[in-house]
Amino acid sequence: MSEKLIKQIPLISNCKEVVEIKKGFSSDEKYLLHMPNGNNKLLLRIFNLEELELKNTEFSILEKMKAFNLTCSQPIAIGEVGFRGYMITSYIEGMDAQEEIPKYSDQEQFNIGYEAGKELKKMHQFPAPDNISSWYSRKVKKHKKYINEYLACGIKVENDQKVIDFIEENIHLMKNRPNLFQHDDFHLGNIVVNDKKFAGVIDFNRYDWGDPIHEFLKIGIFSREVSIPFSIGQIRGYFNNNEPDEDFWRLYSLYLAMCVFSTVVWTLNTIPNDMNEMLDKVYTFLEDHDYFSRIKPKWYQ
Repeated sequence: MSEKLIKQIPLISNCKEVVEIKKGFSSDEKYLLHMPNGNNKLLLRIFNLEELELKNTEFSILEKMKAFNLTCSQPIAIGEVGFRGYMITSYIEGMDAQEEIPKYSDQEQFNIGYEAGKELKKMHQFPAPDNISSWYSRKVKKHKKYINEYLACGIKVENDQKVIDFIEENIHLMKNRPNLFQHDDFHLGNIVVNDKKFAGVIDFNRYDWGDPIHEFLKIGIFSREVSIPFSIGQIRGYFNNNEPDEDFWRLYSLYLAMCVFSTVVWTLNTIPNDMNEMLDKVYTFLEDHDYFSRIKPKWYQ
């Protein structure tokens, strides 16, 4: 199927080798293409045509990121072939940071995090289009939906009332927060390392618009379990080696607290067999914050 489609796209019809990439939750088909001229490798995504408008936006976002000098895939081409859509980008050489980083020294892990934080800061120069409503209105609406579904679902997280109360006390802090580009899946699984150094960030297909601090909750859920030095490095790199203030930690904690309920609902709807594993992650960050009686996590030293 893919071979036949590839032959119909002039830019890549002469590729030497096609390797399917199975990693990730995306519904796209992904292929690594080895091109004839030396070491040139490209990434091809094939997707359903009804996603073309979304993918065009994603492609223009990659063009914008190029203008900000972001270390990420370069957009090359987008279009239709047969009854499918396709996007071609450059391929970032290296390994999945989530798998590689535990093998590195603490200092190397910190340095990769520091570079990742600097890259994240570059992304946040990009303001939301005028037609995107305020972060507060969108996030509150989503949160109410998740809370209602959580309360109806039969799975209960310990001390959930304590978490709900913390959210209620702090939810007003989201008012007037900046409405900027969000990668929205910024964690070690979407970072590439090469030769023990940061090589780039991938997978922009879950992008959103809103408060840049919301990006950091992926540290609490995913990255801190794999590498605390990376996680600290990401925060330090983002803030130009300064300590974040109390406002940062309060918003960070607010977003993690909200995540308790969205995680349960999302897991139930998407990957119900992984519920115990996801609840372990939830309890890890609840312990990090003593169920939000502390806003700075215990691991941040």
